[in-house]
Order: sequence, then structure tokens, then C-alpha cells
Amino acid sequence: MTKTLAVNAGSSSLKWQLYEMPEEKVVAKGLIERIGLKDSIFTTKFDGEKYEQILDIVNHTQAVKMVLEDMQRLNIIKEFSEITGIGHRVVAGGELFKESTRLTPEVVKQIEELSPYAPLHNPAEADCMHAFEEVLPDAVGVAVFDTAFHTTMPEKAYRYPVPNKYYDELKVRKYGAHGTSHMFVSQEAAKLLGKPVEETKIITCHIGNGASITAVKGGKSVDTSMGFTPLGGIMMGTRSGELDPSVLPFIIANDPELKDAQDAIDMLNKKSGLAGISEISSDMRDIRDGRKAGNPKAILAFDMYCDRIQKYIGQYLAVLNGADAIVFTAGIGENAEYMREGVLDGLDWFGIKLDKEANNTYGTTEISAADSRVKVFVIPTDEELVIARDVELLK
Repeated sequence: MTKTLAVNAGSSSLKWQLYEMPEEKVVAKGLIERIGLKDSIFTTKFDGEKYEQILDIVNHTQAVKMVLEDMQRLNIIKEFSEITGIGHRVVAGGELFKESTRLTPEVVKQIEELSPYAPLHNPAEADCMHAFEEVLPDAVGVAVFDTAFHTTMPEKAYRYPVPNKYYDELKVRKYGAHGTSHMFVSQEAAKLLGKPVEETKIITCHIGNGASITAVKGGKSVDTSMGFTPLGGIMMGTRSGELDPSVLPFIIANDPELKDAQDAIDMLNKKSGLAGISEISSDMRDIRDGRKAGNPKAILAFDMYCDRIQKYIGQYLAVLNGADAIVFTAGIGENAEYMREGVLDGLDWFGIKLDKEANNTYGTTEISAADSRVKVFVIPTDEELVIARDVELLK
């Protein structure tokens, strides 16, 4: 019996699950949140127990080493050699990677070279690959790409209205992200609808520190909010989401702290979104507390956040010509009932009605009212299971 580790490194998080394969039995799982922020939350669940530590974790390399040390400390594994496969979620595969791929030094190098497409993610994911390789050199490594699910988008959706040479020569286009999550929850939603996924129209909302909305028709992505990089689309924890491109040269010219375009991009990636507007935090839980306390900046940040999600749902109702269901998933989507209420409150014209009592529950559930024209589900994502399955296919 072998064990496979599925690793999902976000911009400020490291989520993992250890499986006995091919049984797909979860042995243990964990999550490190707020990497790079004060008071990182390190949680491990094993054998019916939950272990939590609050400490400062500065980067993903440190996080990987702590996860492996914790596995031995808690007797989750006796020897590292028990882990024979490691699957890594990778945000950006560009047009180079259209399916999951076994890791080699060349593949890891290519993932690092694709960092301009996902500057907050690919470097962290490559760091994790190097860190795991150092401790588990004999385990088969596999990269599972977020962008793969979005390769079904039609050209009219993924192309930008700029001169053709920028696509032909530089591959400037919309790539999307969170594809593994969008695929998984859309398939689960089809089961809840009692329909073959090929007959469904579903809007999936992956709302975490990074967030994206996807229009899924017949089980395939036909449009998504994130663009050339994960900076595009809706407002996020530290990312601005889309804005008028003319903002960049204007702020560079008028802000002496910004020396060039890269400084401005860094600001839009790391100091904007909820953090930039609230001036409190990038964490929705901190925004919730500030909102309850009457902090006007926290209130504005929350209202802007819901507004951007609403607008994309509206777009995709048009793209799909209606929808069978809307799905909320990921950290904020699954746990912040106040955010879901804030988003859905502005969509009643479409016949979307919330059951407030159902909305206060957790786990897989329908939160729409009985007479809602469009079903609304909360479905916990399981990117890790998809990753583990791809590792088994490529071992």
C-alpha cells in the first residue's frame, strides 16, 4: 500500500492531504494559512484529532519542512519513504502544459519560467517542489495545472482585443486559474442537480484569498474571470482584479514610491484588494470583524468585494444564457455566509433567492430557497483528490 501527498500551495497558504492509494482513503490532512503574515495558522487533522498552532511562517519552503516534520512527530508516517507520489497544484501552465505532467528538472525550470503568468503562485509552487525533492527524492512528482481546465474556452473568450502579434508572438491571452477546483465542484453540482454534467450550465465561484468565477457549460469551461495572470478578474485579498490599464502609467507618474511598471504590478498584486481598501488585512475574517465594529473602510472593502462578484455572475448568466446553478467554494466561499448573502442579495431580479437558514450551515448544502429559479450550492472543493488521482495515472 502506497501513500500519495497532494499539495495545493496558494499565494498565502499550503493545503495538503495524504492518501492511501488507490483506495483514495484520506490518512491525514492539513492547512497552513496566512503564510508571510503574522500569526500563521498551522492545522493538522489526523486520527480524529485536530492539532493547531499559531506561529509566524515566513515562506512556503519553511511551511513544507514543518509539514513533513509534523507528519513524523504525530506518527502519521514512520518513514518518509512511505510517500511514493507527490502531486503539486500549479497555477500557470501557459500554452506549454495542457495536462498533468511528471516533474523533471526541466519541467520545474519551465514552471519557474512561467512565473510572469502567476507571479504570486508559480514561484511558491516551485519552492515547494524543490523542498519536497530535497526530503523525498525517490517520490514521483507530478504537476497538475490550474490552466488545463480552461483550455476549452473558445477563442472569442480567451483572446484580448489587442494586435494579433501579441498573441501570435507572445501568447498574450486569458489563461484562467483554479481549474481543478472549478472542474471538481461543477461535476459535484451536476450530481446534486440530478443531471449529466454534459447537460448543465453552472457558474462556479472559487472564493479564497485568490478568487475566480467560471462559466461551465456541459462540464467545460467557456469563460473565466482570471486573465493573463491571476491578477485579473474580481477583487481579491491583496489583488486589485481588473481595472483601466491607464491607471498604471498615471500612478507611476504621480507616486514617487513607484519607480516603474513592475513596482506598480507588485502594488496591485500585494497591497490592493481587501488589504488596500480596508487598510486592516487581506483576510476576510478581519474584514468581517472590522465591519461589525463599524469601520467605514472595512465596510467599503466588503461592499466592493460583493459588488465585483455580483457583476461577474451577471456576465456569466448572459454567457450561458441562464444557469442551472451557482456554486460557492474555497475558503471564503465555503465559510463566509455573510459574503454569500451579500452577493446573492443583489441578484433577486434573476429569480435567485437565498434560504438564510440553510446559508448558516457548513459542508455540501443547497442554500437557495425552494422557489429559487437558479439553485445555489455550497460545495467544499477537493482539488487534492483530483491531484492525487492524476499522480496515480502518471506513476
